[in-house]
Amino acid sequence: MTEVISVRFRGGSKTYFFDPKGVQVRVGENVIVQTAQGLEFAACTQGNHEVADEAIVKPLSAIVRKATDNDFRVVEYNRKREREAFRICEGKIADHGLEMKLVSVSVGFDSNKIVFYFTADGRVDFRELVRDLASVFRARIELRQIGVRDEAKMIGGLGICGRPFCCSQFLDGFMPVSIKMAKTQNLSLNPTKISGTCGRLMCCLKYEQNAYEDAAKRMPKVESFVQTPDGPGNVKAVELLRERVKVSLDSAPENLKTYRACEIQILRNGKGSREGIEIPERTARFVEEREEEELIQPVFSTTYYTDDHLAEAPRREKMNVEGDGKPRHRHRGGRRRGPARPEGQEAKKQGAQPPRPPKQQSRLEGQKGEDRPAGENKRRRPPYRGRRWNKGGDTPK
Repeated sequence: MTEVISVRFRGGSKTYFFDPKGVQVRVGENVIVQTAQGLEFAACTQGNHEVADEAIVKPLSAIVRKATDNDFRVVEYNRKREREAFRICEGKIADHGLEMKLVSVSVGFDSNKIVFYFTADGRVDFRELVRDLASVFRARIELRQIGVRDEAKMIGGLGICGRPFCCSQFLDGFMPVSIKMAKTQNLSLNPTKISGTCGRLMCCLKYEQNAYEDAAKRMPKVESFVQTPDGPGNVKAVELLRERVKVSLDSAPENLKTYRACEIQILRNGKGSREGIEIPERTARFVEEREEEELIQPVFSTTYYTDDHLAEAPRREKMNVEGDGKPRHRHRGGRRRGPARPEGQEAKKQGAQPPRPPKQQSRLEGQKGEDRPAGENKRRRPPYRGRRWNKGGDTPK
């Protein structure tokens, strides 16, 4: 076992092992490492850990030091040079009339090497371009032709799933993808639906391919002759992920029934004749076992009180509401009662009250059929039944 740290360089998702030389490096810290191209700035993705000797590519390079504030200033200066070099290189390509597309520019940590990445349909003679760039930057110039997949990995972006590109996030390398994978997974063969932004088949087709291939070994093909719990029939559709098939029975060919893979017996896999095939007994139907559900006893609780001695208490005590114990009445209209008086005074007042005089006859009574003056023909306004009350007392206004 060898103690190493895992680091990742800018613009790549592949990790590399380096010898920490006894330095404790934590995840997220930046280090300066020695590579074949010279010093490079990298980020630690996994701290000090041990790996098997067979997993190490020898000779194992070592880290130089942890990144300092001066190193961060050097990296920021190199980023500015990269933006300037990209602008200048695009102008030189247009001047020479070369059919190439500049993708990215990378300046080494020690600024003694500049790498230009480009894409092109074929071979490009860029010797004159290299001389012009070398005279401008006074550094070692290198031009590398990459593919459309590498371009998408460097630039990045969002796929049709709404997530960042897999190649720019976690994939160490590009996996071989074929159109046969799309057929196995029963996907649409429309190129716009199974192709990524780079124009090639999506890398995610490889993720579930092993699961589909394993399920296809256990499932019958379309038009296979099978025996079911309801009798023989032909398979019309196959659902690989759910491991179910739709069968057209000989007894009812117009109705398709769905069966599990364990409920059918394959008599002939694929298309062919039924001659010479012995039809066995019907297979058993799958019965899903269900666990017995425990009966949960309901819990009854009182609404206002929990003590037995409050069972016969008034509602105000049950609700624990403070008050003087007197009932409260709400009057929505009509006369408001005044303050309570003693029984003697109330009786005295009622006894001393004089009787009401008889109701006087109206002036207009008896004149319904007679002619009345113009002012008296107007209908009398009914009295207002509502009253307004003073805030400070019980006397109406």
